[in-house]
Amino acid sequence: MAYTILIFVFWICLFLVFYSYLGYGLVLYIMVQLKRIFKGKFKEPVIPADKDLPDVTFVVAAYNEQDWIIDKIENCLEFDYPKDKITFLFVTDGSSDQTPVLIEKYQYPADVKHVLYHEDARRGKIAAVERIMEFVKTPIVIYTDANTVVNKKAIKNIVRHYQNPQVGAVAGEKRISLDDKDAANSAGEGIYWKYESKLKEWDSELYSVVGAAGELFSLRTELYQAVPEDTIIEDFYMTLKIAAKGNLVRYEPKAYAVENSSASVGEELKRKIRIAAGGIQAIMRLLPLLNPFKHGVLTFQYVSHRVLRWTLAPLALPIIFVVNAILAMSGNPFYKFVFACQLIFYISALIGWLFERRKLKFKAFFVPYYFCIMNYAVYRGFFRIINGKQSVVWEKAKRAT
Repeated sequence: MAYTILIFVFWICLFLVFYSYLGYGLVLYIMVQLKRIFKGKFKEPVIPADKDLPDVTFVVAAYNEQDWIIDKIENCLEFDYPKDKITFLFVTDGSSDQTPVLIEKYQYPADVKHVLYHEDARRGKIAAVERIMEFVKTPIVIYTDANTVVNKKAIKNIVRHYQNPQVGAVAGEKRISLDDKDAANSAGEGIYWKYESKLKEWDSELYSVVGAAGELFSLRTELYQAVPEDTIIEDFYMTLKIAAKGNLVRYEPKAYAVENSSASVGEELKRKIRIAAGGIQAIMRLLPLLNPFKHGVLTFQYVSHRVLRWTLAPLALPIIFVVNAILAMSGNPFYKFVFACQLIFYISALIGWLFERRKLKFKAFFVPYYFCIMNYAVYRGFFRIINGKQSVVWEKAKRAT
């Protein structure tokens, strides 16, 4: 009886992990293909003529970004969008370096509308955004971070989706800048975001994206809802609240924000812990979204793509290892083989950790290492939330140069 229970636990946990990271992608791909067969392929909306483009506000949130902010301003000035239809808002609350000074003193072209908002108190990004939303008078607002480079046609590709009145938000694509010298964090982070981007693309085509990344996203200004000031990942929460009200969140890979990878795995771990803590917080605050009778496909996407990764999947990993070890001792060749595969995987992760510490380049070991770091971060994030130790204020992760 005990042996049967162990087998049952092993397969349930294995399924949870497989489905969370790979299985959902396969199911999603099949569902999208079926939708294309029965309803036709998704038709991308055309970009309106310049005279028909809506007015937009482009919000740049910057905290102590003096090394990046001039590049960001120049990046903004390169956008392919009518100058009379875009307003740039820079919010630098809490910055103690030269960031607000550099923004204020920059020599903007005469036809560029721009405003700087700054106060000395640092209360977190969401508090800064909340403070300036009353000054946003355009029908569409776009948010981005100061340390990213956004492509020239991003805004046009974002706003074209708002021709559909059901669309309440549009998520851009996050890209990681990589080169051959990048190490564990870059290899793992880059592969992760490429896979995530594809899932978001399919999510959007099936029904709706479940949460946007703060590097680049937008929403209808009228749908903006005040977010509790202790919200950790406000971009995810804001867009899901919009989706929960029956609006669609579209994904636009032709609008992308590029940022450098974290300077090290340790720096990336800071981000992952915070994101995990924020994800768990969001799950607790968005409990109604777990009701499939009310939200249907959105609940399926939300649970499959997000909830499992921040809850059951990380919990299942150590259970699989321990239960598999017990089953392998019974002599069953299948469980012996699976356990050997697990050992190889975790030894590879350990080697990746050793190589990363010694600045050695062997990316084959970095992917399992990054996977382990991601799941370890969930445990750290969980305990931060439980103990009330996760601050809403970002602990900035250093970026590679």
